[in-house]
Amino acid sequence: MVSKIQEALSFQQQALSLRANRQQVLAGNIANADTPNYKARDFDFTTALQNAVSGRGEGSLQLATTSPRHSRGSADAGPVPLMYRQPTQASADGNTVEMDIERAQFAGNAFFYEAGVTFLSGRIRTLQAAIQGQ
Repeated sequence: MVSKIQEALSFQQQALSLRANRQQVLAGNIANADTPNYKARDFDFTTALQNAVSGRGEGSLQLATTSPRHSRGSADAGPVPLMYRQPTQASADGNTVEMDIERAQFAGNAFFYEAGVTFLSGRIRTLQAAIQGQ
């Protein structure tokens, strides 16, 4: 039963996790808008979500060990590969953050995050009603 509930909520959980990660990346860009030579970064949300759903974006790399007494550990590759954003207008100090674009991306991502939370809340209420037999 629990696995069925996890299946029902898995997609939205992955989407919200990626949206939260993207919000952090965009906030970092905005915070470094005045940092010389800072390069704005972002990732393709659609591709990252497709990779996460298909299982290609999950997991971590195992570290090589030379002795059985070494700790296994893992090298986390991060949730998604970040790419550098190409500026539409060059900056004299080498910074590629364009505040209008960053604000628009930030607001759009926040909107879709809130929509995802609303959808997930509705889905949970539906599952609750089904479990309670209403």
